Amino acid sequence: MQFLEIEGGKALHGRIGISGAKNAVLKLMAACLLTAGECVIRNVPRIRDVRTMVEILRGLGAKVEWEESGEMRITSGEELTFEAPDKSARQMRASIQVLGPLLARLRRARIAHPGGCAIGARPVDLHLMGLRKMGAVLVEEYGYISGWCRELTGQDIYLDYPSVGATENLMMAAALAKGTTVIYNGAREPEIIEVQNFLNCMGAKIRGAGTDIIRITGVDELHGADYTVVPDRIEAGTFMVAAAITGGELILAPVIMDHLQLVVAKLREAGVVVEAEGESVYVKGSHRLAALTLRSAPYPGFPTDMQPQFTAMLTKADGISLVSESVYTNRFHHVDELVRMGADIAVDGRLAIIRGPRRLTGAQVQAGDLRAGAAVVLAALAADGITQIGGVEHIDRGYERLEEKLRLAGALVARRESVTVEEPVLV
Repeated sequence: MQFLEIEGGKALHGRIGISGAKNAVLKLMAACLLTAGECVIRNVPRIRDVRTMVEILRGLGAKVEWEESGEMRITSGEELTFEAPDKSARQMRASIQVLGPLLARLRRARIAHPGGCAIGARPVDLHLMGLRKMGAVLVEEYGYISGWCRELTGQDIYLDYPSVGATENLMMAAALAKGTTVIYNGAREPEIIEVQNFLNCMGAKIRGAGTDIIRITGVDELHGADYTVVPDRIEAGTFMVAAAITGGELILAPVIMDHLQLVVAKLREAGVVVEAEGESVYVKGSHRLAALTLRSAPYPGFPTDMQPQFTAMLTKADGISLVSESVYTNRFHHVDELVRMGADIAVDGRLAIIRGPRRLTGAQVQAGDLRAGAAVVLAALAADGITQIGGVEHIDRGYERLEEKLRLAGALVARRESVTVEEPVLV
């Protein structure tokens, strides 16, 4: 087992490159199942979740080549099968995204119920509702989702909640369905626009992504495409908070500021300097951060994937901060670890009450999930002494070369191997 060891108390300075968007590239990889043509995806981050999706696609019979440069080539030819490999599918939430493409192209699909971070209820009912409305027969039993159809047909689909995953899955399925599908109350995240743009490059007819009404006119077939993924807005936001919590100065690039409007607004409200020039962003932390009140919400609201990082930052803010989590029911895994480091945080249901500023000190802590891991890394950067962070495999799911990027900015961070000592046997 590996862990990260961070000696904190150093302000970060330097330039950090932002990798391709994890939450976009996984869906684009799944969309490649819709065509037998070769798809090229560029700027693919080398993270654990992408490796898992590669295993799923290869298990389905697709050919995947992934270069060190970040270029990925996917060909889902005639060898494509309808049954996803169990072990890989159970490891992450995004595995459900192959369901729509498989039904649309092969008329059959079988996949284990998806896994991922334990951050609360994350049902797939909206995915299944929409696919059933389009003509799929879906059965959930023995831990699997099995489906088949004669053909998928366009329908008007109303989502009770603007689910990102369901919106993307239904867009992909509808791209090859007969007729027109209209998704109402669809998610508006930038990653939805990425899926639309990629599918349209493949020959699909989709418009409306970025609004809550998306119209998809099905086509008979799709072809290969060559596409470059946008930079990861959550990684960029995480490094912005790294500058803020350490009182440092960072230049981040490339960054699309339109994807981070509310994150930037809240950083500025806390007293952090954020200035953009082209695709570069300059961030300067403050030695006296102001307390905040924030509430996570679907885009364009404050992103739930940035809530843990801000919670860590607000332990250093002057006053009482209130952080409300409205998206997931169990997204305060990081709080106990931050308290272990000296934070004063009380959780009441979906509300965290943070009293600051507090002196953080190094401790042995755990990354309970991907973004909780990012939160404890940020706290460790600002803490006095040495912090050892276990559960690093969660962090690896979404951050490419994290310790290397932090070291380039002056952080004292290393990845180490745990040593297991066997207890002596008493006789």
